[in-house]
Amino acid sequence: MQSVPPQWDIDPSEELILRREVAATGKSRAFVNDTPVNLSQLQAIAARLVDMHQQFDTLDLARDDFQRQVLDAVCGHEDALRSYRSAYHAYTGLKRRLEELRTAVEAGNRELDYDRFLCDELREAGWGENEMEALEAELRMLSHADQIRNVLSRVCYELADSEQPLVQQLKALLNQLQSLGPVHRALPALSARLESAFLELRDISGELQDIADGAQSDPARMDEVSTRIALGQRLMKKHGVRTSAELMEVHSRLEQRLAAVRDAGVEMAALEKQVQEAFARAQTYASTLTANRRRQAGPLAERTGELLQRVGMPNASIRVELHEVPLCEGGSEQVRFLFDANRSQRFEPLSKVASGGELSRLMLVIKSLVARSLDMPTLIYDEIDAGISGEAARQVGILMKELAAGHQVLSITHQPQIAARADAHFHVFKEEAGGRIQTRIRRLDEAGRVDAIARMMGGEKPSAVVFENARELIGEGADARKPATVRRK
Repeated sequence: MQSVPPQWDIDPSEELILRREVAATGKSRAFVNDTPVNLSQLQAIAARLVDMHQQFDTLDLARDDFQRQVLDAVCGHEDALRSYRSAYHAYTGLKRRLEELRTAVEAGNRELDYDRFLCDELREAGWGENEMEALEAELRMLSHADQIRNVLSRVCYELADSEQPLVQQLKALLNQLQSLGPVHRALPALSARLESAFLELRDISGELQDIADGAQSDPARMDEVSTRIALGQRLMKKHGVRTSAELMEVHSRLEQRLAAVRDAGVEMAALEKQVQEAFARAQTYASTLTANRRRQAGPLAERTGELLQRVGMPNASIRVELHEVPLCEGGSEQVRFLFDANRSQRFEPLSKVASGGELSRLMLVIKSLVARSLDMPTLIYDEIDAGISGEAARQVGILMKELAAGHQVLSITHQPQIAARADAHFHVFKEEAGGRIQTRIRRLDEAGRVDAIARMMGGEKPSAVVFENARELIGEGADARKPATVRRK
């Protein structure tokens, strides 16, 4: 069950059954041990259990990353690869953060002088909360000082200083009302209310007098307040705000921005050190990969050449070259397979010199080596015989037979030399049942196997000689035949 990530919450079992149901409507459902999964999960698990080789897979040979993966599989340094990739991702993450921070600092530095000017301007202004509103109220008072003094003086005169002051009249009325308190039970309460009004009116008179005394015209103060208001209005317009509180918020944001630029410089210096340390760690792990790859490059080329001879390419050989590159996802080198089909000692990239048949056999050889290294349980070869025949096809069949000793190998082929090496043959056919065409599969018995191989060799009506040749092909290697098994990770 190591093929199933634990976070998928699939119950462990000795067997791993992958199943996909496709309804007539086209909708499908996927299951792993009867646990529903999505299609991507099913494909991810299947890729760990089965390697599917198809005709167009030979295009993978030209990819640098595929060639590196082949060499890594032969090296068998999965732990070193994981350690390197973890260190590399940590390095690239820190490097990306440093680049983002550097961009932000550069942008901040471009605006730093202007922000500092704005911040200094607001700091020098020393604006206080609600100061603008208080100044505007004070200016209104100063502008109307004479009017305020005159009106309040008249009111105070009528309340307390006239020939018949209102406060004194109210006091006399209160005394009369209080004298009747003993003779009517409702009058004491009313007397209390009137007394309260008298006291309030007297206090109002005193406060009005204080205001009137303070309402003095002060041209110098008016100029000072007007200048301060003009400064505030200019700053508010400049920063697009309407109140002194909002202006103070602008000042606070500017100070925070300046502080952030200063702090970013300190953070950037610390981050640069972290990036250097992370790069050194990744470089150390990359050096381990490089050493392993260089150690296995020669043996891989040698083993590949030996197997190429067996599949009908006696003059072919490959060279595995490593070229140093900047650190990347795969390490610090580019792996390239170069091919020489005719012992010319002119090794060229595979895509330039190898034919379709050569690529097909080379892919088989490489996958046979990789399969042993990766312990891939099941290998499926679809049309591995493309571009080959005769003795080359026979040798391909032998190689696949050897591979089947440790793996389950399924092959779709048109070459009798390959098909005859199989331990079992299955006939896939279509038939009508219930008015519907259904696809069925049936394992062939010994006579059916001979008949199938004979038809591949001699057409629909093979001769007795062809039947005999089919029996002979199937008999080759029968003593070495072993049941195919599936080994699970």
